[in-house]
Amino acid sequence: MHSLGDAFSLAMALVFSGDADLVEIVLLSLRVSITATLLALLLGLPVGALVAIGRFRGRGAVLVFMNALMGLPPVVVGLLVYLHLSRSGPLGFLGLLYTPTAMIIAQTILITPIVAALSRQVLEDLHTEYAEQFRSLCLTRRQTVQALIWDARYSLLTVALAGFGRAVAEVGAVIIVGGNIDHLTRVMTTAIALETSKGELALALALGLVLLVIALGVNAAVQSLRFSATRQAYA
Repeated sequence: MHSLGDAFSLAMALVFSGDADLVEIVLLSLRVSITATLLALLLGLPVGALVAIGRFRGRGAVLVFMNALMGLPPVVVGLLVYLHLSRSGPLGFLGLLYTPTAMIIAQTILITPIVAALSRQVLEDLHTEYAEQFRSLCLTRRQTVQALIWDARYSLLTVALAGFGRAVAEVGAVIIVGGNIDHLTRVMTTAIALETSKGELALALALGLVLLVIALGVNAAVQSLRFSATRQAYA
């Protein structure tokens, strides 16, 4: 086990030298999280939009349920996905357990409620503002949703970035369904946990630095999009 100073120096060397194991882990993390985010957008945006413009019995309960799902415990999601994908589970014949696909499924389940709830709030606020105009134009529900999504595109990109940030930092669910297998399912968060437990701080610190840079980049992108949306609104 290295001292903190030595470990940090080695970590910086790994980052700037483009260590093969480090790059492999980072690329797999990005592939899994980006894919899960795109799937969550495909599932969550329509749900959020329909709830935003819909007025139906039980809508209040649906809103409570959507907001509650934002706090899904990752380990519980990982356990449920594991039970479905294990050999004795209903989807065991697919052989997806301990693969990147299983990790994508778990992350998608985790962040879809976040995308749905946040996009619902964004689109509902916008729909309230333009409701009379939409009625005067006699727009169909589909046309209304399309108009709202286009007008709220910057805010919805912020929602997407929030979902990606949640996905890329996930550890509980992905380690259950992915198994943290070297060169197959090892991503940044699970690798950090493993290397720290082994006392190999150099790789853990290097991955932590990369993860921190990604988190800062996501936050900077969110702030930039918010500034662009605000400037466009007052242009």
